[in-house]
This record gives sequence, C-alpha cells and structure tokens, in this order.
Amino acid sequence: MNLKLLAEIWQHHSGKILGVTLGFILGVLIILFGFFRTLFITMCVIVGYIIGKRIDEKEDIMDILDKLLPPGYHR
Repeated sequence: MNLKLLAEIWQHHSGKILGVTLGFILGVLIILFGFFRTLFITMCVIVGYIIGKRIDEKEDIMDILDKLLPPGYHR
C-alpha cells in the first residue's frame, strides 16, 4: 500500500482504528485468561503507564511512591 494513503487513513480514522484494536486485544485476553485475570492485567498496565509518565516528566520516584502508598509507609 501507499504510505501516503495509510497516513491519510490514520489521520481521519485513528480513533476507530485504536478502538477496534484495543477491543480486539481485550476480547482475546478475556477469552484466554478470563475476566478477572484480564482486569488485573489491565490495572497493572494502567499503573505502569501512570508511573512511567511521571518518570518521563522527571518526577521523583519517592514522591510517586508517597502518593501511592499509605502515609507513614516510607521511612
């Protein structure tokens, strides 16, 4: 396929493409692992994304842990 055509399709339909892809992946995970295991994997991915985003923004890891963990946990 032509790269220009693919870029134009992506520009106009990126939300639909991402939605279908994520829906397909989620469906396959539920079939393979079950609902609760898939839910756990999804929560781990979200937490990993949040921590990674904050690290990319140069936030201190100890500050991140202080926000996530209960008070008094870090010494």
